Amino acid sequence: MENKKVKKTNLLYLLCYILVPVVLIFLCAWVGVKYCPTDNSTRSLLLTAPTILSVLWWTFAGRALFRAREKAMEHALDAKGFARSHTFRSRSCIVIADGEKGQIALLFFWNPFEYFVLPASRISKIWVDDGCSGAGFLKGSSRVSFLFVVDGIKIRVNTFTSNKRWRMDSNYILTGISKADMMVDVLKSAGAQAG
Repeated sequence: MENKKVKKTNLLYLLCYILVPVVLIFLCAWVGVKYCPTDNSTRSLLLTAPTILSVLWWTFAGRALFRAREKAMEHALDAKGFARSHTFRSRSCIVIADGEKGQIALLFFWNPFEYFVLPASRISKIWVDDGCSGAGFLKGSSRVSFLFVVDGIKIRVNTFTSNKRWRMDSNYILTGISKADMMVDVLKSAGAQAG
């Protein structure tokens, strides 16, 4: 078991993820203006190509890297004898439970190069947030999640998100609540198994 503190965000990765493409765009624009003042095709290529590559990076590459790191984590866990009894994948976090040994493994989108394996007994609080707000016909939610606290750090894992508010009796909301309830039960039983 690992005793290291859970770290949801790697600041260096976050800054590189956001700033390196921006710096590349400005650098190519500067080169185009400075060294190609009369060559419009080269200048437009130096402005367009890095912008397209940056958009592709922000849209696809981060997610692909996260999925690749998930596969690497799963192989490493299997090699250590971690029995993956339940896995929940969200866009920001992956939670894997080992019900036999009472352990959980965590991988975060903003810290993809480091995963955490810890006894589920380190979870001090677990609950479901249905995101319900509003009153009357405005009552609804656009996010359902389960949350837990490990070493004083609150971790939210979304089971449903939308850019639209849904009624609380919507199948989307009810399915999200059902998934969140299931994960709360999984984490509680893993915690009971751990100790």
